[in-house]
Amino acid sequence: MIETAVALCAVGAEKTVSNEIKKLGLTVIEGGFGRVRFKADLNGLYRALIGLRAADRVLLETACFEAADFDALFEGVRAVAWEKYISPGLGIRVAKVRTNRSQLEAETSIQGVAHKAAAERLCKKRGINRLPVSPEDANLRVYIEKDKVSLLLDISGDPLFKRGYRAKGGGTAPLRETTAAALILHSLWRRKFPLYDPFCGSGTIAIEAAMYAWNIAPGLGRSFALERLLTGSKNIERKVREEFLEKIDFSKLVRIEGSDSDADAVTAARANLERAIALSRQGRDRKSANSPETIPFRDLPMEKAKPGTEEAGFIITNPPYGRRLGDQESAEKTYAEMAKLIRHFPGWKLGVITDHSGFESFFGRKADSCREISNGAVRSYFFQYEKL
Repeated sequence: MIETAVALCAVGAEKTVSNEIKKLGLTVIEGGFGRVRFKADLNGLYRALIGLRAADRVLLETACFEAADFDALFEGVRAVAWEKYISPGLGIRVAKVRTNRSQLEAETSIQGVAHKAAAERLCKKRGINRLPVSPEDANLRVYIEKDKVSLLLDISGDPLFKRGYRAKGGGTAPLRETTAAALILHSLWRRKFPLYDPFCGSGTIAIEAAMYAWNIAPGLGRSFALERLLTGSKNIERKVREEFLEKIDFSKLVRIEGSDSDADAVTAARANLERAIALSRQGRDRKSANSPETIPFRDLPMEKAKPGTEEAGFIITNPPYGRRLGDQESAEKTYAEMAKLIRHFPGWKLGVITDHSGFESFFGRKADSCREISNGAVRSYFFQYEKL
């Protein structure tokens, strides 16, 4: 059965996620403002959950209808066959409501009406008076745009940036894994080029690049909420995981490096890389010519960073933000000091994500391109330089 699904992503990463969905063999319907709608059967839904690098969540669209008042909202939600999705013994929770340019504006009231309608349907079908409450209850999102309601079941569970490899400690304000992957994909970096991150922190950009180069699907080391729905299938999930596992190739040479002045963060980066590789092996005999040591993480300040190869490559980095780490003045000083990268990495491409729209003036050079992209709740900018 073909379903309509929605991939949520950072605002600014929609095109990148659309391209990923197409490469998975799925059909994109439309995209915009942090979401991409697409068509997929159950196999395709598992491929999206396991294989998408830049998406934060995948949601299943169970209904789409017009509702200009609460009566229409109640009837629209109650008309959905929730008993085909929600497993016996579990309930449903309205986890999030968003409304824009619609007559229904009170989010708390929308949440209450939607939950009452879904609960009434499930209770009637199950012959019970009250739904159970469990941490594993299905999460429903209600989005209303110009009086058009979309009911979206979360089939991800934990957000997809939780790959499972991040160890505790190191990195005060880490970049989201999905945002890091979006930067790598948008920069058009490929395995054949060197990559360096002089503010590597806990290693997110370098690790996401290595996973991309080795063809490690980001969702192999975790589970999903789809497993708890009646529409899920352990057999199909197992087959999809096997397909992704077979594509991993650790024999591919990667020239990825990272450094940071925070020794604890560098230690965490090494541990995160080891865990990412261990999760991808899934207990299988996948010996690799490349061990974690082939991606060096060094305790080194940015101004002393130098490439380990004569061939020009890509610098993709996430320097400290004034809002995230330290203060704005310190961040601006760091941006000015980054001009030293021009001397140490001549001919390299540079991609920098920061929340400071004036980065170029402190760095001393105008970027060839800049796109807005959110890093969690932080509005950020990705500045790209084609040649240092």
